[in-house]
Amino acid sequence: MSAIRLLVLGAVRLHGRAHGYQVRADLEHWGAHEWSTAKPGSVYHALKQLARQGLLVAHEVAPSTAGGPPRTEYEITARGTDEYLSLLRAALSSHDERLDVLSAALGFMVDLPREEVLGLLRQRVTGLESWRGGVLDHYDPERGPAGDDHIGEILDLWTHTAESDAAWTRALIRRIEDGAHAFAGEDGAPFEGLLAGDA
Repeated sequence: MSAIRLLVLGAVRLHGRAHGYQVRADLEHWGAHEWSTAKPGSVYHALKQLARQGLLVAHEVAPSTAGGPPRTEYEITARGTDEYLSLLRAALSSHDERLDVLSAALGFMVDLPREEVLGLLRQRVTGLESWRGGVLDHYDPERGPAGDDHIGEILDLWTHTAESDAAWTRALIRRIEDGAHAFAGEDGAPFEGLLAGDA
């Protein structure tokens, strides 16, 4: 899965209708250019590609004040919304998703109802536990990595990664169960102050 796809669809959906600079500014405001492939060129490329795929619709709205081509605003389509929500759900529930994709999903998890997010994160924990169990079929952590030569270091890394990811996800689940954040259908404005123009 591509983090940029999820980020761009989510950012356009958040605005309702947005031009490329707004999307890019929001993603940079969130630091996404540091932890994902959301660099300026890739944002504009993703907008055009998503429009070609029918997930966004492009509207030429006004000539550029700098004398360039007309500025284009993008709006998410029904297919785009379905794709966005599908990507979001898959990223939150997967135990082996890349960190940039999981980070993008965490940024938009409040677009889903609280109970659904909790269920997706519990699926992630189950997947991590299963993955760790599969590693332990070949590795004894009591013996440590030295018992398997340098390959043991890989198995040790996988074991620790599964354990730490599961612990982090369980802690997030507890915070959400305790009322952290405003999710879809709840009172509150989950993105208030988080858009580039809000500063």
